[in-house]
Amino acid sequence: MNTAPMTSGLGIGALEAVYDTLAQAIDQAGPGKTELLLVKLALLQAQALGDEQAFQAQVEAALRDL
Repeated sequence: MNTAPMTSGLGIGALEAVYDTLAQAIDQAGPGKTELLLVKLALLQAQALGDEQAFQAQVEAALRDL
């Protein structure tokens, strides 16, 4: 598996906007639905990405340093 760092086309400002959108969605979903929202979002993003190995690499990157 490729363990090279992933690069992103998003700059800091865009990442901050994405973070804000996600935070608002988590707040809107509420504590009982947060996990469901995040799973649905992950599946939609995996579908949009269209690359199972790249998605697996992103999951591993997200798990680091939790």
